[in-house]
Amino acid sequence: MLTKFLIFGLLWQIVGNPLVAVLILLVILYVADRRYVGLFPNFLKPLGRMRSISRLRQQIALNPNEVSAKLDLARLLNERKKYSEAYALLLELERPYELSAEYWEELGTSELHLGKVQEGERHILHALELNPRVKYGRPLLKLANVFKDIDQDKALDYVNRFQNVHSSSSEAYYLLGSVYRSLGRTAEAKQAYEQSLNVYRSLPKYKKRQERGWAVRSWFRKNGS
Repeated sequence: MLTKFLIFGLLWQIVGNPLVAVLILLVILYVADRRYVGLFPNFLKPLGRMRSISRLRQQIALNPNEVSAKLDLARLLNERKKYSEAYALLLELERPYELSAEYWEELGTSELHLGKVQEGERHILHALELNPRVKYGRPLLKLANVFKDIDQDKALDYVNRFQNVHSSSSEAYYLLGSVYRSLGRTAEAKQAYEQSLNVYRSLPKYKKRQERGWAVRSWFRKNGS
């Protein structure tokens, strides 16, 4: 904290305006976080996603039979929370992608958010049958989050199933802890956050950069729960 005040004071002296100094300091903190930690959101990612969506729309307009572009577009629409549009697009792709775990997971995701819980659950479970490691087992946590307020026993069953899926992802254990926390199981939540930290410590250096933000979140949750 003292360092931040010293930097702020130095910037104030350089630019001669406290508001500009604050803005510059925030930019420095944001750049440092994106480079070394990853707690702050990537504000450029939504812009890149929108450009990709626009490009895919043009691509499909020129070639309506390009199914791979339609699947990519549906995935991006789900990420933008445009679930109705993604769902309509995915319904067109069942035949060419009937053996694709990624397809069924995206379809189930859009259905869950559209209130089609039974259909979404069934399709995500089908995706996991095709590939138990699709998206590193996170679809199970997605189901647990959906059912935590509807059927706690089912939510816990999905959490337990996730634990049986091998995962070397600090993010995944952070999500697991969040599910336990929402169910009021504080001890299990802390264990999951601790496991998130253990996974992070075991990662090679090149992977730690990707997982560091989730490890920091896990540390705060573990010590603040």
